[in-house]
Amino acid sequence: MNQSDGRPTRPGLRIARVLGVPVYISPTWLILAVLVTLIYSDVVRVAVPGLSGGLVYLVSFGFVVTLCGSVFLHELGHALTSRHYGIGVRGITLEMLGGHTEMATDPKSPKVEAVVALAGPAVSAVLGAIGTAVALILEPFTLAWQFAFQVAACNIIVAIYNVLPGMPLDGGRALRALVWAIKGDKHVASIVAGWAGRVVAVATAAAGILAFATGFVSVIGIVFALMIAAVLWLGATRSIQLGTLGARFHLLDVAKLLRPATCVPSGTPLGEALRQQREADSGGVLVVDAAGHPTAIMHSAATQAVPADRRPWVSVDDVAQGLDGSNTWKPSWRGEEVVAAMRRHPANEYAVVDDGRALGVVNAADIADALDPRKPAPAPPRETATDTEVTERE
Repeated sequence: MNQSDGRPTRPGLRIARVLGVPVYISPTWLILAVLVTLIYSDVVRVAVPGLSGGLVYLVSFGFVVTLCGSVFLHELGHALTSRHYGIGVRGITLEMLGGHTEMATDPKSPKVEAVVALAGPAVSAVLGAIGTAVALILEPFTLAWQFAFQVAACNIIVAIYNVLPGMPLDGGRALRALVWAIKGDKHVASIVAGWAGRVVAVATAAAGILAFATGFVSVIGIVFALMIAAVLWLGATRSIQLGTLGARFHLLDVAKLLRPATCVPSGTPLGEALRQQREADSGGVLVVDAAGHPTAIMHSAATQAVPADRRPWVSVDDVAQGLDGSNTWKPSWRGEEVVAAMRRHPANEYAVVDDGRALGVVNAADIADALDPRKPAPAPPRETATDTEVTERE
């Protein structure tokens, strides 16, 4: 699974750096270790006759290590493929129900999305085939055969399950790429893949219940299956939510969201700046220098923290933030440019400046209002896959 929303998603311990990619392990991995060791111990007792006591659980724990290694190589496939296409990789995290690769940005075309998504299952499939071939030439029911079987089983399971066509699985990302290529809208594609993911989640839960009812798995097995189903449901729901939100990104146009600003010189009392803003009914206050060039923007949260009786004695500079690339926007920005700017620097208001001239401000509240899914929105302009193609290194 690939995380690429630009926010840190790896509460875990850094254990290595492989080919320049940081690798983290989540504390939840310990839960996986315990559950899988207990579940697989019954298989070991049958597969390797003569083992008993602690040796059974030691070999069973080997399955956990093999599974962890398989997931890591799977995620490394995603990471290296992402880097091949110029997408930065923040790290790989191994956790209870698998792992994820955190990318700095989303793939910019359906082709890149599909290739990156399927790289992981491809790695797992190759390793599974190698493990199967080795197992076939070894004497059955020996420790060596058991190890080869573990390599084969872990990678085949990881490959098959991850290609199921539903978010947040790799197959869901491939499905999203396909719908994106057909419809020309990646946000609609996210919604479709999200609903498919919900179907996969329900099917996983149903399969777990059926396996338990027929005695194929124990209570631990069904708990594990339901946990996987819950994680899939949450990931699918997030895809639907992000797709629904992203479908409104075309409404974000700085030129249309722009509000007039009240410009005051440095040193103006806060009370006076607020009075002028009220009279002008402007969207914010900008501090300007002697030449009229904007230098700072009044911070609304800091302003509210100043008691009303103190505002005549406090300078507007004391509640203003200097303008730099993070809180200064261009009037030409639209859509995902606006979203990316907000992610880089969350704030309540942004100054819009063009060639050193103050054009006005954009308020975060207006952006939130534009993205409100409860409000009707005009259909976005159709975007073909080639419109978002990035330069690819073949």
